[in-house]
Amino acid sequence: MARYGAAIAALGAGALVLSGCSAPAAESGLDEGTSVTVAWNQAFFSANGNTSYGNATANNNINYLTQAGFWYYDNTPELQWDESFGTVELESEDPLTVKYTLADTAKWSDGEPVDAADLLLSWAALSKSLDTPDFDATAFTDQETGEFTDEFPTDVVYFDSGATPDSGLGLVHDTPEVSDDGKSVTMVYSQPYVDWQLALNGPLPAHIIAKHALGIEDGDEAKAAVIDAIENDDAEALAKLSADWNSGFNYTSMPEDEDRLVSSGPYLITDFAADEYITLKANEAYEGKFAPHIEEVTVRFIPDPLAAAQALANGEVDVIQPQATADLVEQLEDIEDITINTGVGGTYEHVDLQIDQSKNGTFADPLVREAFLKVVPRQEILDKLIAPITGDGAELRGSFNFVPGAEGYDESLETSGIADYAEVDVEGAKALLAEAGVTSPEVCLLYASNNPRRVNEFALIQASAAQAGFNVTDCGSEEWGGLLGTPGAYDASLFGWQSTSLGVSSVGPNYETGGINNMSFYSNPEVDALVQELNTSFDHDRQIEIQVELDKLLLDDAFGITIFQHPEVTAFSNTLSGVSSSPLAPTVFWNIWDWEVVEAE
Repeated sequence: MARYGAAIAALGAGALVLSGCSAPAAESGLDEGTSVTVAWNQAFFSANGNTSYGNATANNNINYLTQAGFWYYDNTPELQWDESFGTVELESEDPLTVKYTLADTAKWSDGEPVDAADLLLSWAALSKSLDTPDFDATAFTDQETGEFTDEFPTDVVYFDSGATPDSGLGLVHDTPEVSDDGKSVTMVYSQPYVDWQLALNGPLPAHIIAKHALGIEDGDEAKAAVIDAIENDDAEALAKLSADWNSGFNYTSMPEDEDRLVSSGPYLITDFAADEYITLKANEAYEGKFAPHIEEVTVRFIPDPLAAAQALANGEVDVIQPQATADLVEQLEDIEDITINTGVGGTYEHVDLQIDQSKNGTFADPLVREAFLKVVPRQEILDKLIAPITGDGAELRGSFNFVPGAEGYDESLETSGIADYAEVDVEGAKALLAEAGVTSPEVCLLYASNNPRRVNEFALIQASAAQAGFNVTDCGSEEWGGLLGTPGAYDASLFGWQSTSLGVSSVGPNYETGGINNMSFYSNPEVDALVQELNTSFDHDRQIEIQVELDKLLLDDAFGITIFQHPEVTAFSNTLSGVSSSPLAPTVFWNIWDWEVVEAE
């Protein structure tokens, strides 16, 4: 029989508060010969989750296992520190000065230490302080893949991190100071930053990037060249380094250059079959505190939730966390010797509109945007696709920034205008289109075509919008994640945002001009000013007020619309212990080092 558990999350705004219990830290060693297979709904495609192309949960799940860092969240969720990787020290509040020091146990799997060169390169990328001014990369993005084209200029410095000058490491304008022993960097902020603890985590290997970009084989020489290029603002070298940082770690099967697989985390990629699976083995060079029990982890890519459940029933996979559907829950109930945990996840469904750089130019006019939002059938989607899973507790999510029940959520509902979109308003949409002088506007909608729930959502949106005269066409793609934000590829998108941290600064990148998660080319100076204030305000009440104000501005501009909070279903074989899920990414992978193979009960 299946055993049921519950993962009930009480989510707050900004500083979220969730109830739960974390698994104990692993104390014993590796169990040689053990393996586990996890199913995930999207294939891995980039080992750099800090680019606009690679910033996806499917990538960051794997990167979490191969890239150690200063901090992580447990499943309560509470910020935790990994001092076996390094320490983060606040040296001064005025000016805000932060020192990062790497531990002797922080090492790459090829034997090189993680050191100041790696952190300095991360600063250059995540601050964009050394980028060529005013360069626009949109003309060099492939509309079919979302990657940069071969025509990308070779003489510009451009780190595709989406960093902005008023947030995170973008506020560290001066080149950080490197310690004499090469183990520390000290960063001085130009103004206060509320989430300074979260500004930097695990880096990419600078010596590998320098090897490919600058042709330097020796690790020490490669690191020295990176530091020299950054400290001397060497545009020629930085152009090459930034290009490799942007694209060198994108791959959809085993890369030809296996040094792209170099790991600082507890696992190392050893096999990768395109669109099928990726396999990792315990990293023998890893000396950190998260040494795993299980020797080999395989992640199989199974987009269909029912296929994932069948694979679990067949013993082909051991852990699944697919998109929840009513059919999935019913199927899981019939599987023997598994545990099922259900609850509310940290992901919310939404529709974003391409305000600029779209396929058909449909949503440049705010009247047309508002008209489309009026015919997104939010309640019908909830009733048909979510309520059968969650029952009477199903409710629409009415905020971009607050989870239902969080502090600030009710106030946002009262002031944002979301109530105007509770029901489909065909006549209101027609009136707005008439006012705009537009007939039969075309909307190419991007979504995951291999996700059954999204296919159903697309059909419901298409039928509803047609009543007002919109021609919603199918831009669904299995490669949807890499296409997000690609100029000219689509007009609107349907997907989910997964929360990755509790920091209030995580709000800004979605909406500020040029933010890494602002896929819509949206820009509003008032929003930018509020985001800047949010990033620097330590007043909790003001943080809530700002996010309420942002919700209203986003709806006033018809930026997009929220639909529902994702229900979450995790199921795993009773031959495993230690499995639990976090409401923040990387969800079920958060403590994989604690998992153990045991006898089924």
